[in-house]
Amino acid sequence: MHQIEDLDVTPAPLERKLGTAAVLPAILAVLLWCAYWLDQGLHLDLYRFGVYPRSGHGLVGIVASPFIHGDMEHVLNNSIPVLVLGTALMYFFPQLAGRVVLASWVGSGVGVWLTARASFHIGASGMVYGLAAFLFMSGVLRRQRMLMGLSLLVVFLYGGLLWGIVPIFPRISWESHFWGAAVGVAMAYFHRREPTPVHDPREVVWEEDEKEEAVPSSEGADPEPPTWRTTTTWDQRPQEKSGSDPTPS
Repeated sequence: MHQIEDLDVTPAPLERKLGTAAVLPAILAVLLWCAYWLDQGLHLDLYRFGVYPRSGHGLVGIVASPFIHGDMEHVLNNSIPVLVLGTALMYFFPQLAGRVVLASWVGSGVGVWLTARASFHIGASGMVYGLAAFLFMSGVLRRQRMLMGLSLLVVFLYGGLLWGIVPIFPRISWESHFWGAAVGVAMAYFHRREPTPVHDPREVVWEEDEKEEAVPSSEGADPEPPTWRTTTTWDQRPQEKSGSDPTPS
């Protein structure tokens, strides 16, 4: 009888790292959906806890607003980027991920509270813009091929985000988008020299012959092959009594 050998099914290192990096963003995306379904199922009118600029009761929205969404399309448009961009952030910048998320979360909320229109601003897109801007600018500032490729991917997938920082759509909180992007760019600049555990792969560089005047080989002899080395260079929502609608971000 043939002996059955055990097979090694251990995931590859890259798969393990990606799986680990996706855990916290996936939990956050699930929390966004849980808050939405609780709001819809129990008729909690959570929009009241959004950021309302320059008012005392609106301060709670700095913390609460990323969990509050007006409809299913709103939460879907925010939860998918949170998962994708959050995973990329955890994979490429695990030592900075917490600071970037916190700065994008709080910084966009504070900016909205100080400067935005008088309306309830809700949604997680201020944080989404912060993550996208940080990843894009980090790839450009660090001049690493892998991060620059990630930057191009961010632009390709979320290039439409650029239009969200200008006041084109009246019911969209462009202020949240603007301040989130501003915080992301600032974080990328301030941490541009902090090392990342993910580096460009080693490239093969063919080494030139040291000098032409080396001892020539005898006629008819096969030339020596070149040597090589590796190098590391390389709405329907209920309205407030005052009549103001929540402004989704």
